[in-house]
Amino acid sequence: MSAAISNGWLRDARHAPSPNCEVRPAGCSPELLVIHNISLPPGQFHGNCIEEFFCNRLDWDADPFFEEIRDVRVSAHLLIRRDGERVQFVSFDERAWHAGQSCFEGRDNCNDFSIGIELEGSDDIPYTELQYRALEEVTLLLFAAYPGMTPGRVTGHSDIAPGRKTDPGPAFDWAKYRRNIDVEGEIA
Repeated sequence: MSAAISNGWLRDARHAPSPNCEVRPAGCSPELLVIHNISLPPGQFHGNCIEEFFCNRLDWDADPFFEEIRDVRVSAHLLIRRDGERVQFVSFDERAWHAGQSCFEGRDNCNDFSIGIELEGSDDIPYTELQYRALEEVTLLLFAAYPGMTPGRVTGHSDIAPGRKTDPGPAFDWAKYRRNIDVEGEIA
């Protein structure tokens, strides 16, 4: 299957629909891409806990940390695993619950007009080359599918929720990523 977006879904991703989503408000379409990171339990990779968490099926007794997030209901549009696998939880056309209290260029409620991509990782552990390649490919597909989304409208969770969030963290190589998504010389 080739990489393409059809009806808001990435064709070459594994689909794991989350109930934690809703229709976007009238007049809102994707025009901001927010990069996140997540690992569950924190600092541990390769399990199924992220998927279970986004789909409200996490075994709360599996790790002591999970008690801290027991009442949290969240999702992202897409997760990119350490090996580059893509798992999509919410259609890009719908509103996922990834940004929380947030603001971009004076506009609150970023979930209304953004797409959230989670990288399996943590702030201070380098991301893999497979993750960067997958993220870059998906980013370019999103630019093609959603005209309001451009290289200048890509940000980190920490930038839209300063003081509350730190991801994707200092381990994320923004310069490298931006070089590879700058299809029209838009980014200096």
